[in-house]
Amino acid sequence: MPGRGRALAVLSLSLLNVFAVAAGLAVVKLTPARYLSPQPPSVAARGLVQVPRSSAVVLAAEPGAGRAPNPSALAGRLSALIGGPQAKINAVVVDAETRRPLYELRAGQPATPASTTKLATSVAALASVGPAHRITTRVVRGSGGGIVLVGGGDPTLTALPPRPGAGHPPYASLADLARQTAAALKTSGASQVRVDYDASAYQGPRTAAGWKPNYLPDGEVAPVSALTVDEGRVAPSDPSRKTRVSDPPATAAREFARLLSKNGVSARAGRLTVAQNGAAQLGAVQSPPLSALVEHLLTDSDNDVAEAVARQVAIKAGRPATFADAAQAVRQVLAGLGVAEGVSVNDGSGLSPLNRISPIALARIVSLAAGDDHPQLRPVITGLPIAGFSGTLSPPRYTVAASQAGAGMVRAKTGTLSGVSTLAGLAHDADGRLLAFAFMAGDGKGPVDPGKLDQLAAAVASCGCG
Repeated sequence: MPGRGRALAVLSLSLLNVFAVAAGLAVVKLTPARYLSPQPPSVAARGLVQVPRSSAVVLAAEPGAGRAPNPSALAGRLSALIGGPQAKINAVVVDAETRRPLYELRAGQPATPASTTKLATSVAALASVGPAHRITTRVVRGSGGGIVLVGGGDPTLTALPPRPGAGHPPYASLADLARQTAAALKTSGASQVRVDYDASAYQGPRTAAGWKPNYLPDGEVAPVSALTVDEGRVAPSDPSRKTRVSDPPATAAREFARLLSKNGVSARAGRLTVAQNGAAQLGAVQSPPLSALVEHLLTDSDNDVAEAVARQVAIKAGRPATFADAAQAVRQVLAGLGVAEGVSVNDGSGLSPLNRISPIALARIVSLAAGDDHPQLRPVITGLPIAGFSGTLSPPRYTVAASQAGAGMVRAKTGTLSGVSTLAGLAHDADGRLLAFAFMAGDGKGPVDPGKLDQLAAAVASCGCG
């Protein structure tokens, strides 16, 4: 019965995170508390429950739940919205349990994925590095009586004070690292010191192939470096200012020297160097676990964290932490999972318009994360924005009549570049069947309407086509 199927689908949203049960790891959300607001009346009236971003619940494929849609009926719904084969949209809908395609429109044709690239990055990182992995920032003894601030690639390292109710696990604190270091230096009798800095964990250029010149000045991303504080923001305490510093490692060293001086050790920033192997450690702080970083980078489409996560895949594979090697390492991991076909990227964030991923590849990646065979991938699902409620799918998306049926029932990753809009994720349909989809619009040469993709996802969610 359709009503019973929908009830079962909604009930499944309240189950504990399968990954948390299987692996014993708490999947915690890196999200602002403002998203924990009550659901709007229009959604409450449908009997749906808003899923708080901080809870460990998922859209999971419940074996045998509902009947898969009739492909012809589903095609009728979607084709009417797409507008025929001449529309600049590549699309696919698959049964998340069986991976069987139910609707295809140029599904195997690679297109510019924009930020849906982050799905590939996240799956590869969780599968290879693991959800419990943390990125460490250290301070060690240097030459000539100096010390060395050693970056491990954590862009969430922060110089800001903790914020009560921030809605995310504590970020690694540069102030805490300064306190540890100052205490160690005072114990050894040092009262002044030079702060050199080591960003050698990453190699190669700080921008990827295809990145547009305006990305850095517009604050879309900072120059990618292994040593960055507050994502390289010039004014991290002011969210409205997106401007980034030109040299994140040098800026981090200056900020660390300032904090050391506040803790009673006179310090000045020194030079770029490489720490000696086996140098005595004076202090260390760690990022939140990779599971939380993945959730954050997907929910809020954080380009800096996505690039950091991609490089962790390269480091795990024993490759240099460059854009090219990170992209190759991600694809190698995806190949081991059987979902690399149709994936070709130049970065981890999707900012490069040279990236190409097919809709069927995105749908397979999402289906893999939603299944039971790889519970370590579950943060990909819990990190997907909830239509009409969170992250990049917050209102006004899914609040208009044409897409409102998807509110609370769709979880999906957005993607936006000039002339490109993409959406890939999951939805329970009206019969309770979990479906994966990917809709990719535009060729980079003209305007696109992300609202059209929202309508398509809503049509999948509201389809009682079984």
